[in-house]
Amino acid sequence: MTSRERLLCAFSCGSPDRIPVSPQGLGRLDKDGELARLLIERTDIIIYAGSACNCFIGSEVKFDVETDGALTTITYHTPKGDIKRLVKSTGITRAAIEFPCKSPDDVEKLLSITYVPPSDEEFNAALANFNYWKDRVRDEGVVLWELPNAICFPAEWFSPQDFCLLWADAPDAMIELVSVANERLMMFVERACKAGVDGFRIIGGEYASVQLGPKAFDILVRQFDKRLVALMHEYGAIAYYHNHGPIMRYLGMIADIGVDALDPLESPPWGDCNLAEAKRLLRGKVCIVGNMDDMEVLNSKPPEVVLSIGRELIEVAGPDGFVLSGTASGTYGERAALNFLKLVELAEEMSSR
Repeated sequence: MTSRERLLCAFSCGSPDRIPVSPQGLGRLDKDGELARLLIERTDIIIYAGSACNCFIGSEVKFDVETDGALTTITYHTPKGDIKRLVKSTGITRAAIEFPCKSPDDVEKLLSITYVPPSDEEFNAALANFNYWKDRVRDEGVVLWELPNAICFPAEWFSPQDFCLLWADAPDAMIELVSVANERLMMFVERACKAGVDGFRIIGGEYASVQLGPKAFDILVRQFDKRLVALMHEYGAIAYYHNHGPIMRYLGMIADIGVDALDPLESPPWGDCNLAEAKRLLRGKVCIVGNMDDMEVLNSKPPEVVLSIGRELIEVAGPDGFVLSGTASGTYGERAALNFLKLVELAEEMSSR
């Protein structure tokens, strides 16, 4: 099997010729370096490309930007009044310290903006990035278009605290915002599918599972993502799901969404995944991708420890519907890359028995 065939077989909950071993992206490696080339050639790499192209707010939102030292103020002009975002730069990182929306009234302001889908120029630039990686990886792995789900819309425009308070104090406003976002998202996904995109990585579920709880996950994630995934499958595209944090009590709802694969199913202390129980619950329904921590295991432990953990994971979660992988941090380095190559040798050895 090629790496692509091996991954597609696992994603369909089948048993490939050996367990796929899949770095998620190239981490901090030189993308054009020899180790990156070797990783693509020898492992079953999963690459995330493309972008959401601002599909929630659209391409016609009017805003002004003012910068004063380390602070940048972005003022969005809406028919129902201005809202603003304050961003601080430290020289090391950059983050919002004030979010545009703070109350249900701001939901009305946000939704009063006339929506115009992303421009052809913006969309085609994202598509070119996706196709670049498809051409580069070819049959050596799988390339997925990274896509936020609808709950990411309020999570981007409200602070974490106000996001939680909106759900507690004005759930109808939250549902309306997520519903509108999902309609826009589905238009975007259909546009991408018609342009030849054949796989998506859906992110964002943890905004509900970590911050809001099961009821919110059911209403704001499961119900909307189920429609989104059905659309992807209508076009024959892969629906791959990413959800950090404690996951065990959400597995039933994620299976109901209908996704093909799920990562990263983190083990304690980073999550609550009991891999044997997760396998029992998901077998034949959703492919498990994970669950070796990128930095605490793959990038830190000596090869013999990594191989011991990898062997145990393969025995527990294989041979069907399992991809041995990291936790999608995007921050692993050379040491983890070398450990991924050793894990391929382990998977080959175990499959030959």
